[in-house]
Amino acid sequence: MLATYLIGLREGLEATLVVSILIAFLVKSERKDRLIQVWAGVGLAVALSVIFGWLLSYTSTTLLQKYEHRELFEAITSIAAVGFVTWMIFWMRRAARSIAGELRSKLQDALKVGSIAVAVMAFLAVVREGLETSLIFYSAVQGAAGNSGPLVALLGGILSAVVIGFLMYATAVRINLTVFFTVTGALLILVAAGILKYGVHDLQESNVLPGLNHLAYDISGTLDPSAWYTALLTGMFNITPTATVLEVIAWIAYGVPVLLIFLAPNIKRTPAPAPQN
Repeated sequence: MLATYLIGLREGLEATLVVSILIAFLVKSERKDRLIQVWAGVGLAVALSVIFGWLLSYTSTTLLQKYEHRELFEAITSIAAVGFVTWMIFWMRRAARSIAGELRSKLQDALKVGSIAVAVMAFLAVVREGLETSLIFYSAVQGAAGNSGPLVALLGGILSAVVIGFLMYATAVRINLTVFFTVTGALLILVAAGILKYGVHDLQESNVLPGLNHLAYDISGTLDPSAWYTALLTGMFNITPTATVLEVIAWIAYGVPVLLIFLAPNIKRTPAPAPQN
């Protein structure tokens, strides 16, 4: 549940910041009459995201009757979710400083066009976060069928993000967003590594990849499945009591280099001094 709370918190805060920037710009520009269009666009984006999440679940549980087809579908969505997580984390690190100016510029252009353009602009600004959240959430909780805990944790993360965003907008409360996105980004990379491991396992179960019975380790005899640390490792990073060789390779091959690249400091190269004669 911690992983889904983190997903909701991270994606929710990104969406909340986007909405705050749009609202603050309209208020300062004395265009409060366009707030209804912004909220309409945001509401439509949220609705579409919920429908998309439901469609993923419905496709897996109802439309795909064969076990192999369902496992292959879950593997594809897991790999897609890893790609979206990776792209989102690095994009936010690069665009964090300029996103406010870009949103204000786009909203200013939309105001010149009309109310529908404002609603569409708000919709497009939020829907990406919503669709990403649905896909990542679905991929992260595939092993928790019938358990409402992950959904409650996701909603709790989103609610926490909304509260933080409101406090930042309405009061003098400030948080270091650079540190926040760095910490949550690093944790999400480890979550994504676990999702990729799950996707590789699904590919093995659907007979796309070999090695389902070739275990890299088996600590099921020593790792208590009811212990809190087992639940934490499994739910957060998909570190399970048993894992195949390919699963471990996938986890390490993705998690280690991506985490190092993400955390590596931006070192400015200074040109070497010109040789003197």
